[in-house]
Amino acid sequence: MKTVDCQNLLHARLDVLYGRSEVDAMTRLIMDEVLHFSPVDIVLRAQNDVPDFFPEALEKIISRLEKQEPIQYILGGAWFHGHRFAVTPATLIPRPETEQLVDLVVDENSERADLRVLDIGTGSGCIAISLARALKFAQVTGLDVSDEALAVASGNAKSLKAHVDWVEADLLANPQWPEASLDIVVSNPPYICQSERATMERNVLDYEPGLALFVPDDDPLLFYRPIARLASSALVPGGHLYLEVNSRFSDDVVSLLTRHGFCDAQSVRDSYGNVRFVTASRQLD
Repeated sequence: MKTVDCQNLLHARLDVLYGRSEVDAMTRLIMDEVLHFSPVDIVLRAQNDVPDFFPEALEKIISRLEKQEPIQYILGGAWFHGHRFAVTPATLIPRPETEQLVDLVVDENSERADLRVLDIGTGSGCIAISLARALKFAQVTGLDVSDEALAVASGNAKSLKAHVDWVEADLLANPQWPEASLDIVVSNPPYICQSERATMERNVLDYEPGLALFVPDDDPLLFYRPIARLASSALVPGGHLYLEVNSRFSDDVVSLLTRHGFCDAQSVRDSYGNVRFVTASRQLD
C-alpha cells in the first residue's frame, strides 16, 4: 500500500461522516503520529510504500473513527499551547478556546515572577502545565476530583518537564485553602447544561467524561460558587481569578463574583467573538 492509497482509503471511508476537510486534518494527524510524516512528506512520499505494519494499524484507526471516537483518544494525545498532551477518556480533550484562557493569564502576568497559581479542575493538566512553562518560576498546583485524570496530568508534567503539584479534592465539598496564599486562580469547570446535550456531537457525548462537562439545568453555576468562595479567601489582595464560562451565564458569573467581594469582574470574548471568559480580582485591603 502506498501513502496515497492510505489517503484515499481514509476519504472513502470517512468523508460522508466527517467531511473532506476534516478527514484531511485527520490524515495529517495520523501520518504525523504513526509514521512521523510531515505534510511535505505526505506529498513527496505519495507513491512510496508505507511500512508493513501501517495498513493494519490504519484499519484499526478507521474502524474507531467510524464509531465517532475522538481521534485524540485513538492517537493518545492532543496539542495545546504548543505542546503535546496525553489524553484518555478520563480527561477532556483540550480545546483551542481554552488556550486563549492560558494566553489571558500569561499576557497579564508575563513580567511577574514566583507567582503562586491554582488550576481548579485540571483534567489532563493542560492549563497548569502550560502556565508552569510560560510564567517565570511559577509555583503551580493542579486540583481535580479524579485520580485517573491526575495520573494523566502527572505523566504530562513529567514528559513536558514541568513542575506542578497535584491535589486530589472534590470542589463541591468546599476544600479549604490557606488564606491569602495564591496570586492566581484559574479554572475551566463543567458548565454545559444537560439540556444542551441535544446540540452536541456524538464524539463528545459518547466518549468524553460527562463529569467534566455537564451541570444541572437548574444550577448552571454549580461549580462557580465554590470557586468563588475558595478564591475570595485564598487569593492575596489584588490577586486574579480567570474563568472559562458558558456564554449564556457570563453575566450571572460576574454578579456572583461581585457578591463575593471581587472587583473589576468582567466578561471577555474569545477570538471568535463569543463571550468565553470572566476575569476578576480580589479587592485590595
